[in-house]
Amino acid sequence: MKLSTKLIHGGIEPDPSTGAIMTPIFQTSTYVQDAPGKNKGYEYARSQNPTRKVLEEALAISENGKYGLSFSSGVAATDAVIKLLSPGDEVIAGNDMYGGTYRLFSKVFEKFGIKFHYVDLSSIENIRKVAHKNTKLLWIETPTNPLMNIVDIEAVTKFAKEKGIITCVDNTFASPYLQNPLDLGADIVMHSATKYLGGHSDVIHGCLMLNDKDLREQLYFIQKSCGAVPGPQDCFLVLRGMKTLHLRMERHCFNGERVATYLRDHNKVGRVYWCGFEDHPGYAV
Repeated sequence: MKLSTKLIHGGIEPDPSTGAIMTPIFQTSTYVQDAPGKNKGYEYARSQNPTRKVLEEALAISENGKYGLSFSSGVAATDAVIKLLSPGDEVIAGNDMYGGTYRLFSKVFEKFGIKFHYVDLSSIENIRKVAHKNTKLLWIETPTNPLMNIVDIEAVTKFAKEKGIITCVDNTFASPYLQNPLDLGADIVMHSATKYLGGHSDVIHGCLMLNDKDLREQLYFIQKSCGAVPGPQDCFLVLRGMKTLHLRMERHCFNGERVATYLRDHNKVGRVYWCGFEDHPGYAV
């Protein structure tokens, strides 16, 4: 199945009660039970919501994964991944990353006894130098925000698996249209769906996609226990946005090339950071 078909139809079935093609917005906090302790699969909206369930299935399919989890923002999704760790654990991350991620790592989680190493992830040797028994997570952002650095996901995740290190790839900049990190060996994929997946600047949303059931259960426990979940309307807006992702990304790539080339050739521009130029260090990857 092509990505375009997955984005339009993945995880979505007509509503059984009305036949509605579009997933309804289930704007409710609680659900009637058949009897005390017996529900229809939904007991409280922080734990489950039908609109969110459809979106999570669609998100998983978009990244060729088995499981999807939705959060109230990309930072909230990142927060959930770091909460898999314990005081004394260490994380290796890139030295160029989204500022909100760096702020979360350095200003919040360092205070809880988690140590972060920031290195150039384009070289396995840089990772090898700081990896040891306390390293539990490798955080990969590629292409990076803002310098468009590229990481060889397949090579880096292979090294991490040999060391028993969990890998999470922030795939926000590339989107499922340009790369699928799970297919390249990553354990978790993270998106700020506020950007390309949502696509219309009208929703704040984050998500995680993965294949491992045990890891999914751990992250689901964090999701429902910490409560950083999106509302059903937010989920509906992301579902709507995903249907045109392939068309928008095709145009983004076309426009990006034109703008980058124009700026590179402009006499008042010193340097353009764009990974589509053949002289870019990560072009081959």
